[in-house]
Amino acid sequence: MARVVSTAQGQHAAAIVIEMNTPGGYLSDMIDIVSSIATAQESGIPTYTFIVPSGLGASAGSYIAMATNSILMGPGSEIGPSTPIVVGGTALEQNHTEDAMILLMQSLAQKWGRNQTAAFEMVYADQAYSASQAVAYQIVNGTANSLTDALSTWGLSSNTQITLSENFYEQLLSALSNTTLDGILFLIGIAAVVIDFFHPTIVLTVLGIIAIVAGLVGAEVVGASLLGIVILIVAAALIVIELKLGHGFALVAGVILGAIGIYFLSFNLQYSPSPIGDLTFLGLGLVVVFGVLAGLYIRWVIGPIRHRRKLTGAEAMIGKTGVAISDLKPKGEIRVEGVTWRAESL
Repeated sequence: MARVVSTAQGQHAAAIVIEMNTPGGYLSDMIDIVSSIATAQESGIPTYTFIVPSGLGASAGSYIAMATNSILMGPGSEIGPSTPIVVGGTALEQNHTEDAMILLMQSLAQKWGRNQTAAFEMVYADQAYSASQAVAYQIVNGTANSLTDALSTWGLSSNTQITLSENFYEQLLSALSNTTLDGILFLIGIAAVVIDFFHPTIVLTVLGIIAIVAGLVGAEVVGASLLGIVILIVAAALIVIELKLGHGFALVAGVILGAIGIYFLSFNLQYSPSPIGDLTFLGLGLVVVFGVLAGLYIRWVIGPIRHRRKLTGAEAMIGKTGVAISDLKPKGEIRVEGVTWRAESL
């Protein structure tokens, strides 16, 4: 959004239009976007929101919409609910965040002449409104069947349109802002590097390091829970210990502990709606399955290979008895299982 505002200012744009369809996100990101919208408005560029047909202007998205000069909603769309969630936070932290967001929502509604009572209900009672309800309660400015209709309503139909979407870098950061993905990348990256030590291919090590770095970058982007990061580091240490033990159990224990760390990564993050749902538990379950399979692979496949005695070469003679067939002064010849070797007496 900051890039959009900068572009609009550089192009002397008549307006910025947000095509919205979002279930929500981190409150810190929402506040940054609201700040960018205020920057555009202060420079004389009005900002409008069109919630697409059957789309969502939910949670964090509802605050962004409320910050804009005008809101139009498509058929079947909704705005709200807007109650923030402090994942893993105390009741006091939840109340503090909720009270702050009530004031923010009401102040945005007041700024643009919207119904403050209905805005209050969106946060306090987690209320959502359909397009017709939002118009009736004066939460939004009207409806439009399409973006074209919305542009006509705002008097922008004849203006040249420049469409800006997330570039690759922004899409990458957006993906890495998922704490569950960050933890999984970190954990699988460590496991991949360890597995590669048992039969070096370099490929797994490279991919593993990339995954580790991506996970750490994502954790930094969202300000992930320190507790979750510490648990993940302990889990990583257990996985690395597998290099010494080689029986698979340390890797399995590390991955299971890592799954717990991933669960805690999002704690104390203000988020709406909650990022912990069925997909999160499914992802953690798959991580544990991966860890168990990797541990069994080390125990049943890699372990026996590592401990198997050499069948040929000098290493195959370790522990066997040889018979001298010439004097060792100190060098001579010996016979081991029918094969003659040069030997030296030490």
